[in-house]
Amino acid sequence: LLFLSETGGKDRRSGLILTIPLCLEQTSMDELSVTLDYLLSIPSEKCKARGFTVIVDGRKSQWNVVKTVVLMLQNVVPAEVSLVCVVKPDEFWDKKVTHFCFWKEKDRLGFEVILVSANKLTRYIEPCQLTEDFGGTLTYDHMDWLNKRLVFEKFTKESTSLLDELALINNGSDKGTQQERERSIDLNFLPSVDPETVLQTGHELLSELQQRRFNGSDGGVSWSPMDDELLAQPQVMKLLDSLREQYTRYQEVCRQRSKRTQLEEIQQKVMQVVNWLEGPGSEQLRTQWGIGDSIRASQALQQKHEEIESQHSEWFAVYVELNQQIAALLNAGDEEDLVELKALQQQLSDVCYRQASQLEFRQNLLQAALEFHSVAQDLSQQLDGLLGMLCVDVAPADGASIQQTLKLLEEKLKSVDSGLQGLREKGQSLLDQISNQASWAYGKDVTIENKENVDHIQGVMEDMQLRKQRCEDMVDVRRLKMLQMVQLFKCEEDAAQAVEWLSELLDALLKTHIRLGDDAQETKVLLEKHRKFVDVAQSTYDYGRQLLQATVVLCQSLRCTSRSSGDTLPRLNRVWKQFTVTSEERVHRLETAVAFHSTAEKILQECPEQPDAFNDMDQFDEIEAVGKSLLDRLTVPVVYPDGSEQYFGSPSDMASAAEHIREKMKLVSLKKQQLRQPEATTPES
Repeated sequence: LLFLSETGGKDRRSGLILTIPLCLEQTSMDELSVTLDYLLSIPSEKCKARGFTVIVDGRKSQWNVVKTVVLMLQNVVPAEVSLVCVVKPDEFWDKKVTHFCFWKEKDRLGFEVILVSANKLTRYIEPCQLTEDFGGTLTYDHMDWLNKRLVFEKFTKESTSLLDELALINNGSDKGTQQERERSIDLNFLPSVDPETVLQTGHELLSELQQRRFNGSDGGVSWSPMDDELLAQPQVMKLLDSLREQYTRYQEVCRQRSKRTQLEEIQQKVMQVVNWLEGPGSEQLRTQWGIGDSIRASQALQQKHEEIESQHSEWFAVYVELNQQIAALLNAGDEEDLVELKALQQQLSDVCYRQASQLEFRQNLLQAALEFHSVAQDLSQQLDGLLGMLCVDVAPADGASIQQTLKLLEEKLKSVDSGLQGLREKGQSLLDQISNQASWAYGKDVTIENKENVDHIQGVMEDMQLRKQRCEDMVDVRRLKMLQMVQLFKCEEDAAQAVEWLSELLDALLKTHIRLGDDAQETKVLLEKHRKFVDVAQSTYDYGRQLLQATVVLCQSLRCTSRSSGDTLPRLNRVWKQFTVTSEERVHRLETAVAFHSTAEKILQECPEQPDAFNDMDQFDEIEAVGKSLLDRLTVPVVYPDGSEQYFGSPSDMASAAEHIREKMKLVSLKKQQLRQPEATTPES
């Protein structure tokens, strides 16, 4: 049965030859019947009308099988069969033939049956129409024919089924309403086989058929006239043409469907983006209205906002992708979709830009709130530092440190002023932003939320203003106190300086105010200068006293004990007493010197002829006593109230002054002697 075939040969009536090779194995009549039905379905009706010649090859089979096959032909193809040639084996079935003669059954069978040897089969069929198995020259490769037939059958089946499917899809796309088209295309959109594969198979099959017809096939198998009928080359061409036509329509349907699917996907994604941004996305922003009451709270809100932005970024990425897809479709230029695409693009852009603006506004608001709280915290720390500085009692060592502290205090106050001004600017900017917040509130009443934020901002600024005002008041008090302390230290320094000056005057009085003058006039000049010198010292002492009195008043105001009260004042009084004692000694010496020089000069200037010259000898005794008294004072130190002693000048200076007085006393003594000589000579005369 495997080789049951139509070889392509023809009998003398141009009828097709059907060969049935039988074998020793059991033959299934059902399978044989099915195979015959299939082979008889291949030729055209025109070929069938010419009849068949059936060759039953019984050389390798039993007589009863051959008989059964022949009888089966009566039931399967009696009208098409015109002659049945039973090829008998070399060992003839003589006895069996006597039991059944086919020629006697011709009328009942409907066709002629002959028994013939293989070498005599050419009596009925031309050798060129017989294969080599029967002594003919017809070249036939059953496996090649079978493979080609299987390819043809597969192509015919697949192409026919594919044509039905494509026709259903294409016809469904031509229905009236859009909804019906979409429903039809959705149900039958994908064919069961790949059209490209079926077309490629058909083209390869057609190419093989055309090659066999014009060039012969490999192996020297030539083309036979039956190939067109058995392999149906026109049928292949017709199927290919129909497939190409339907496939072209199908591709257009697919293109339209793909475009519609892409548009629907874009529309679906657009609505997903829009619905999320206008739904959960907007709800997230609606719940975020606070600005925090500290840096940490504002940073926490910023972190929460960054999470919201991160979620929005995913949808914005989808927006960018969709926008690119829509732009590509718009560039394709399909007029029927332009309006819808532009509407989708506009809707998507409006929602995304509005949401992005809201996110940016919220981010800017939180950044402004963070800056406001940062400035408020810095200002609070500055006020705390200033308050701490003001709460510490001032105990400076000197006026310079007080000036430095006062300068630092002024700098801190100036920094606080600058910080408060910066806080007002940040607060006003934040309030301006909050006032614009209602413009994208989606109809929600944000009065309560905004009022809380506004009250918080204004409360912070007012609190900082009050704290700054309290610090300013304390700074004013501290400034006054520190200025008084500066004045106190200045008075103490000036009082100490007055003591130094007075000490220097005392030292100058003792070391440089030594001369007693060479005559009365010079001594009077020295006495006058000394009085002026004393006036300077008196002014210095009075200045020091006034300064010390001022320190007492300042100490009482500052509620502190001045160090000067136990040190500078006693020193000033001590130096002043020493200066007074020294000055009085200096005045006494100068006055004594004036009296000495005046008397001496008077005596020395009198002439001996004057009548009163000899009558006033007591003057000489007086001047001598004054001179000795003056000399004695020059050798005596100045004794201070505390018992200490101090000499005027150096010993050499005192010796020089004493020598000058002695010389003048000698002149007076000589004058006295001169006056006494005339008195002695007068009695003798």
